Amino acid sequence: MTRIINPESAGKQRNKVVRRVALTVRELLRQPEPNDTSRDMVIFIVLSLDTIAETIDPTVAPWEKRDYWVKADRFRMEWAWAKKYADEMREALFVEDWGAVAMCAVQIAQRPQISKITISPKHRMGKPWQGAWNRFKQAGENA
Repeated sequence: MTRIINPESAGKQRNKVVRRVALTVRELLRQPEPNDTSRDMVIFIVLSLDTIAETIDPTVAPWEKRDYWVKADRFRMEWAWAKKYADEMREALFVEDWGAVAMCAVQIAQRPQISKITISPKHRMGKPWQGAWNRFKQAGENA
């Protein structure tokens, strides 16, 4: 029987999202004052961190099947910050506490998974946060 390889594994998805979060956090920290673009960036970061948190269990499931409990627990602890900061940033955004948003963005930027990423000035990611707030509001209305 041949192995089935999923080209869009949880790890690859997480790596893509982490790169976009790194770009967005760095751009957010360059904002002189909060505006509509800042709101787009923050909700994009929140939703992206939620996506990262969702990729953790599918990643560790094969390890747990093989009884690599320590490896699975270590990986969970290494990425536990994603859900924590997503919740903090979401709460600060909804009450428009921009100081708390900035503090959370700084903490995210200092995480090793984010700070070690180098993004070329000529990257092809564009501005992934554009329109995120409107999409979020529309998804909330449709739910």
